[in-house]
This record gives sequence, structure tokens and C-alpha cells, in this order.
Amino acid sequence: MLNQLQKQIENRSCTLAILGLGYVGLPLAITFVNAGYRIIGYDINPEYLNQMRNGISKILDISSQELKDALATGRFSLTSVPSDLEGADVHIICVPTPLSKSRQPDMSYIESALATLLTVWGPGKMAILESTTYPGTTQELLLPTLSRNGLKLDEDFLLAFSPERVDPGNHKFPLHRIPKVVGGSSKASTQAAAALYGAAFEQVHTVSSPTAAELAKLLENTFRNVNIALVNEFAQICDSLKADVWEVIEAAGTKPFGFMPFFPGPGIGGHCIPLDPQYLVYKSRLHGYEPRLVALADQINVERPRYVVQQAMDILNTQGKAINGARVLVLGVTYKPDVPDPRESPALPILEFLAEKGADTHYIDPWIPSIRLKNGDEMLSARDLKEEAAEADLIIILTAHQNFDYELISKYGKKLLDTRNAVSTSLRQQPN
Repeated sequence: MLNQLQKQIENRSCTLAILGLGYVGLPLAITFVNAGYRIIGYDINPEYLNQMRNGISKILDISSQELKDALATGRFSLTSVPSDLEGADVHIICVPTPLSKSRQPDMSYIESALATLLTVWGPGKMAILESTTYPGTTQELLLPTLSRNGLKLDEDFLLAFSPERVDPGNHKFPLHRIPKVVGGSSKASTQAAAALYGAAFEQVHTVSSPTAAELAKLLENTFRNVNIALVNEFAQICDSLKADVWEVIEAAGTKPFGFMPFFPGPGIGGHCIPLDPQYLVYKSRLHGYEPRLVALADQINVERPRYVVQQAMDILNTQGKAINGARVLVLGVTYKPDVPDPRESPALPILEFLAEKGADTHYIDPWIPSIRLKNGDEMLSARDLKEEAAEADLIIILTAHQNFDYELISKYGKKLLDTRNAVSTSLRQQPN
């Protein structure tokens, strides 16, 4: 039966179910549709599915036209009914893996997906987890769960982990061009998963186990987290020495080996860097090892928004103004430029800290028309940059969107806190 599955994968006659159609699942589904597979897209939000059925994509990296084209093939169906998944041969789980309030792994979405999968699970199928998680999840959670009712790995089913590597808004590396790491719970599982992804992705890299694949994903983002923490702390050292950190980084970057430039900012955000290292910390502590560097890097980055607010207070003080009652304009609230995604954005705590200090805070972000703070307050994006900048006592650039008028902003240098070096970089890039 599993030999038949392997053949179906290789000749692209098998059906894939993608559980979770967010920023990971929908691009993956479209990639497999384009490779010739039949896809059942499953999501628990019926309203979201209806939008997609009408050809409306809410995912940045998938245009509405691409979605319409995929639906027009007749090989991409959408459902929120678990029983519709019964016809799938391979089930790929692409659900969120957030942290709890205590910064512990929240496995509820994976557990819910598994519960749905069990309603249709049986011999001759394969499951693949793509959600980022703590090392050991595939072997310790998925394998025992899918082995219920006497089913056995390699005899009845196959199981693998392949970490998502989506970078929203990155047009240089569309999904199919990003190498796919695959680690199976058995040799047969690795071979089948590698064949599946090899049909849709340009490159597949296999590892010895799901745990190795899980760790590879965590290493990628922990590497970034630690280096961002280093440069954020270095920026504060430069501030204390009255040195320009951007000038120093540019100079260090001229070395053709042994140095990789990272850049300071108001904090870290997004779906990976703030979260993934905590999965590594969690698992390490369960095994009696305290990951000191990783934990310290997280602490430095988490504290960065408070430092930005302190910088804001210092700039206002030089003008003889208190932050209480000052009119502050924040530019950009998404976690990275030119994406409609505020998840874990450092702008959120900065807006909240400013409010706590009594600032009259406004923001402009062409991607985010409104944003809700943790205290429940909703803020609406202003529209007129020229008017807002003129009225502000302080302008803070948190996200360097391309369509901000940096030449206009540069005219307000004495009341500008540019956490991204956006004004200097933008003006340098303008033609003479």
C-alpha cells in the first residue's frame, strides 16, 4: 500500500490535503497545484474560504489572479468540512504555533489539526508537519497520535517534518526557489517526502530525522535573533559614545570575509524571529540545559522598544518638552517594510508605552488602516503625511516603507527619531 503511495507521489496522481491556508499553507497549496497535484485546502474559517472561492487572496505572496488560476485548474478545492479530507493521500499541517502569555509553546493548533486528521486517518497515508515547533514534536506528539488503533510507521503510514521557510514580500526568492529541508521518521518517509517536494521545489535537502529538520529551522531564526540582539546592544553602546552606529556598520561591512552586517531597529517582529528561539529554549530547559546566550538575546530584543521610547523622551527634552501631552507621529507599524502584517511588531509595545507616558500619538501606515492595542484601544492610520509631520513634536520612523516621502521627512530632522536609518539611506539612493 505504501509502495503504491510512493508511485502516486512520483507520477503526481496522489491528492494532497493542506491543513491551514494562511501565509504558509496557501502559497504551498498553489505551488503544488502548479506542479500538477490535486489539492484539498482545509481551513476552519468558512468566511475566509468563501473569499478565496470568489478569487480574493488575502495573502501577500499570492495574488488574486494566481488564486483564480489555481481554482480554474479544477485541481484545487476548498473546504472546512473534515470528512472532505478523506480522499487525500498526503496531509500537510501548516497551522500557527504561537507562544502562550508565559512564552511557552502553544501546541493547541497542531493538536486541533491532528484531531481533525484522525477523523480520516488510515492505512496508506502520509502526514507532514510544516509548522515551526520545538525539536521532538514530530516524534513525540505526531508519531504516537497517528499510531493509534494499531497503525504502524512504514507498514501503514509515513511521517515527516519539513519546515516552512516563507519570507513574506520577498520577490527574489519565491517559494519554489527556497530549498526544502526534509526529515522523515523513517528512511521510507524521508524518501517519499523528498520525492513529493522535489516535484514542486527546485532543491530538496534531506536530513537524518524530523528532529534534525526541526532544529535546522530553529537555528536559522535563532541565528538572526542573536545577531540582531548583538547589533541592537552595539547601537546603544554607540549612542553612549556619541558615535554613528550606521557609519560603523557600513565600515565593518567593507571586510570581504568574516563579517555579515545586521542592522539595529526598534525591536523584532514577525512570525518567526521573536517566537522560534523560545521553542529551542523550552526544549533545552526540559533536558537540563540553560541556553544563556539565546535567552539573553531575547531579553535584549524584547527590551528594545522601551529604549526607543526613552530616546523619544530625550529628543523631546532637548526641545524643552515633556512626553506627556507631546504630539508624536509614528511612521510604519508592520514588522517589516511593504507587507500588511503587524504580527509581533515592535511598533505595538512602542505605541502602548507612548500612551502610558501620556503622548498624543498618531500613526501612518499605508498597509494597516487600523490597529488594536493590547488594552483594546483602536487607532486609525492618518493619511496626510505633510500635515501630520508639520503638527508633530516628534516623528518616529519604525518601519521603512518604500512609499514614504523621505525627502519631506528629512526636513524635520531636529524632531526625527529614525530607528531604521531610512532617511539617510533613501536620500543616498535618489538619483543626482
